[in-house]
Amino acid sequence: MAAKDNNSAARSVNPVFSLVSGTFAGAVEGFATYPIEYTKTVAQFSTKAGEKPPNPITIARETVSKHGIRGLYSGCGALVAGNALKAGVRFLSYDHFKSMLKDENGKLTAPRSLLAGLGAGMMEAIFAVTPSETIKTKLIDDAKRVQPKYPRGLIPGSMAIIRDEGLTGIYRGLVPVMLRQGANSSVRFGTYSTLRNFVQGSSRPGQPLPSGITFGIGAVAGIVTVYATMPLDVVKTRMQTLEARTQYKNTLDCMVKILRHEGILAFWRGATPRLARLMLSGGIVFTVYEKCMDALNSMTAK
Repeated sequence: MAAKDNNSAARSVNPVFSLVSGTFAGAVEGFATYPIEYTKTVAQFSTKAGEKPPNPITIARETVSKHGIRGLYSGCGALVAGNALKAGVRFLSYDHFKSMLKDENGKLTAPRSLLAGLGAGMMEAIFAVTPSETIKTKLIDDAKRVQPKYPRGLIPGSMAIIRDEGLTGIYRGLVPVMLRQGANSSVRFGTYSTLRNFVQGSSRPGQPLPSGITFGIGAVAGIVTVYATMPLDVVKTRMQTLEARTQYKNTLDCMVKILRHEGILAFWRGATPRLARLMLSGGIVFTVYEKCMDALNSMTAK
């Protein structure tokens, strides 16, 4: 997938460029889409039995009325920092696995692209996503309280959470995060790579794609990813809330309780804001990544 077409092939991707481009793309995407991520996370918190969760617009309106625009960015620092690291690890890992899985002609088949995406998702879950999203979720959950327990801000909030729960506290929900990120990356990279190769092969062989087309392909990949992986995202959020230690024994127990008490549709709670975010996310992150890679490759070619 990365900055070059899979069919052009033999040219290897510079791992430093891949890491730098992915990190920058992740930071841009994380900040640009964070208010949508905030409303999705709030919508996924546990509600009373039979109670309908508020829609994203209601959540945004109530948050702004109580805390101002700043309220929509509660936990933002954790997600932006984590998103930058996550995207860097994701693209670096994907390009590495992709290089390993190419055939003798330098081509990457769709099944192998899915496998490379799965490996990238597992790597980002362990090294970036779980700690950053656990901190983000706990800070958002805490900010809703009348008397917040943790101080505002990424560093003081993170330190307070670690003092309270230890390092294991920020790795709560690792299993559902690994499942979600593995599925996310497999579906997203697989869809993006397949569509990109199809468009490039049918209309622009050997030529780079315009930013508008890259954005559109990334957005479509985001749509497919949302509906395929939403249940894992809901379970991940529940396992990372402040009350998770007393509510759920493990990931399976969490899934069973959601199904039993809230019904099957609860697994797609927050799908609308997540859909909006991943459409923008897919478009932004792939476009920024490819443009950054092109710029870095052009600089070294001179």
